[in-house]
Amino acid sequence: MPTATIQAFDALCEVQSDKASVEITSPFDGVIKELLVKEGEVAKVGSGLCIIEVDEEVAEALDDSPASPPPHKEQDAVQSGASTLPSQAAGVQDVSSPSPRKSKPHPLDPNVERVEPPVSLGGAAENVLAAPSVRHLARHSNVDLAKLVPGSGKSGRIMRKDVEDHIAGVSSTASTSESFLGGTADVGQDVVVDLSRTRHGMWKAMVKSLEIPHFGYSTSLDLTALNEILLTLNAHVPLHYLLPSSASSTPPVVSPAAFCGAPTPIQVPPTGQFVKLTYLPILLKTLSKAMSEWPLFRSSITPTSETTSDKPTLTLRPNADISVALSTPSGLYTPTLQRVNAHSIYSLASQLKHISHLGRQGRLTPAEMPKRGGTVTVSNIGGIGDGEGASPVLVPGTGIAIVAIGRAKWVWDVNRGDGSGERRLKVSVAWSADHRVVEGAELVAFVETWRSWVENPQRLIAEGI
Repeated sequence: MPTATIQAFDALCEVQSDKASVEITSPFDGVIKELLVKEGEVAKVGSGLCIIEVDEEVAEALDDSPASPPPHKEQDAVQSGASTLPSQAAGVQDVSSPSPRKSKPHPLDPNVERVEPPVSLGGAAENVLAAPSVRHLARHSNVDLAKLVPGSGKSGRIMRKDVEDHIAGVSSTASTSESFLGGTADVGQDVVVDLSRTRHGMWKAMVKSLEIPHFGYSTSLDLTALNEILLTLNAHVPLHYLLPSSASSTPPVVSPAAFCGAPTPIQVPPTGQFVKLTYLPILLKTLSKAMSEWPLFRSSITPTSETTSDKPTLTLRPNADISVALSTPSGLYTPTLQRVNAHSIYSLASQLKHISHLGRQGRLTPAEMPKRGGTVTVSNIGGIGDGEGASPVLVPGTGIAIVAIGRAKWVWDVNRGDGSGERRLKVSVAWSADHRVVEGAELVAFVETWRSWVENPQRLIAEGI
């Protein structure tokens, strides 16, 4: 709010665009005098966000700074232009000087060439390696960075922790020495970290999951036959699904389009192209086949706002909608693959690759995250760890069952062959179902139906891959 005191690097606001949310921090210690954009309003590119009154010595330091080249367009959101004219301000405006002056660079502008005084280290003059934020902290805390050389960072770089330890009277070098000697010296203090928006949402969802009685079932699936046909499927991936570097550039001797122009191929985004198939899209396809045979697993609990009945009801869907657990840098999401039964294995592989890219970029949209998610959720934990089992958790509104798929392993199955056993490729699966809706026997029978498709992939030929 106006007239509020703020420190450098404190969060000023969160700016949301079509693609991401960016937190803008204050480049100064000072007092907020005026808010130029109200909460919820649309801020135009190049317009100021607020006005900060700073100390005279900070303003003088800005006057002495060298001129900076024009910032890159991706830095516009964080370079405030604090000492520029109002018409040049990109985010935060400085009003410490009543008269306009020549545009000066942001104190944290990475494009500004900085020259540090040489520091004597063992008789040799070397520049102090430290990030601008560390220099800012040291300057305001009256700490001589030359006394902290070498730092604990890479190549002797001075880190923020080195400065904080020096202020607290604790030498990071001494702490490191004590750790080598088996000491238990305290090298820091507890830090309270606020949960991000996504993790807070996961927190609330897990609390709600306690309302659901779970029924669990674990088993393993034999992928040996599926592994044998995977080579054939990878050898015949349609060209529009392949990355350009993997597609053959040799034209056919006789063109199929000689008589009539070839049909326009399906438009696949570059982020949806791949090199080869994995087991996951085939497991999803076979799961959709089992769901087609079991209407219960194509059902979801009807929200109370959509029913007039006094008793709970289920909504049966005509197609198999499957959600996929996706771990991203910002948290856990469950995008949904709709009508999985109507897609080919190649199409499913392309969709998985595309939503994985969007998740890493923080660009998932309602198209991938519909309000009505899937009736079954799949978590591919085998791509992360080599565990033997899991206990997946259902959340209200995310369907009636969830399965965690482990990592495929070659094992010796003594129950195969003439008694001597056989080498088989198997994968562990762990299921949890909403016991209010699904009986234990129903879950086991459904998994056995899925097994019949996975362990006999030739059945897909009759159904049409």
